[in-house]
Amino acid sequence: MAVLEECEVNHPHKELIKEVKGVMPKEEALYAIAELFKVFGDSTRTRILSALFKHELCVCDICKIVSMTKSAVSHQLKVLRDFNLVKSRKQGKEVFYSLADDHVVLIYEKALEHVLEKNMEE
Repeated sequence: MAVLEECEVNHPHKELIKEVKGVMPKEEALYAIAELFKVFGDSTRTRILSALFKHELCVCDICKIVSMTKSAVSHQLKVLRDFNLVKSRKQGKEVFYSLADDHVVLIYEKALEHVLEKNMEE
């Protein structure tokens, strides 16, 4: 762990430190959050999530939208499934994908809102 510089005014706020430490998630949860953000860190996966934000789609539709091969899209969908970001539904021989739940919708909405808001400020 890195050594932090001391504050110029060496006056730690002990009660605040205790309060914050008391509500911070355990290391395992923080690690899982970091891994989740890594999944969002790939622009191909965020393009797929963006497409699925609008509508449930089959692999072929996703391929056309993101201009990628079925193999490449399937690989990215597996990563997204492994992190419970998308779910699948089989209809006959076709498999349709959608965002896994309202949490994923909210994460995407907030990320998009943040990015668009930031760009509007510049």
